[in-house]
Amino acid sequence: MKLDSVFGIHAVTTLLERSPDQVMEIWVQKGRVDDRMKRLLELAQNQGIAIREADKGLLNQKAEGNHQGIVALRKQVQNKTEKHLPEILDAIDGNAFILILDGVTDPHNLGAVLRTADAAGVHVVIAPKDKSAPLTATAAKIACGAAEAVPYIQVTNLARTMKDLQERGIWIGGTAGEAENSIYQQALTGPLALVMGAEGAGMRRLTREHCDFLVNIPMAGEVSSLNVSVASGVCLFEAVRQRSGL
Repeated sequence: MKLDSVFGIHAVTTLLERSPDQVMEIWVQKGRVDDRMKRLLELAQNQGIAIREADKGLLNQKAEGNHQGIVALRKQVQNKTEKHLPEILDAIDGNAFILILDGVTDPHNLGAVLRTADAAGVHVVIAPKDKSAPLTATAAKIACGAAEAVPYIQVTNLARTMKDLQERGIWIGGTAGEAENSIYQQALTGPLALVMGAEGAGMRRLTREHCDFLVNIPMAGEVSSLNVSVASGVCLFEAVRQRSGL
């Protein structure tokens, strides 16, 4: 059986809480006995999951990044794909809240965005298959458990997917520095998809053309653009504020 690795305190804890049946065993660094690790291991023991000790060198081989002394090996799961998107959209209760990423290639940025999207209550994150970061173990670790909670769907044709969303009555707003209206001037209630482009380059031309409206994030300093995870947080939580009636 082929296994995937999940590493880091938050990511492994979330996996144990949400999908303990997927976990085959846990490897913990020898001598790691702090309170956070104790709580995680107690959770694993209560689920009857095997716990093995290893030195840091072995854990480094099992993980792609900073594992914080913990690596879980789980059954390889089939990530949700483009064919699952219609059923995800059909299952949304109330107004859809979607994030679209165009050209985000760094797995660290993807993980941070997923964490922000989960906190904001986003139903699904969509990105093109071409020139976009896949959901790697590194991205999942940075997401601190959000990769287990928010579906991340990579699609073959982003423009066509955006058109399908619009046919469902979902308005699509893109972020662009040259837009006339700021994110704070735009109504963001109702069924909504927000598009975030790569830092610096922004959205691709075809993606921009398929947006219903464009907004900017007001910038007061010398910096011309924000990291995509920060920009996503600004835009998503302005939408949350409006949608909460605050």
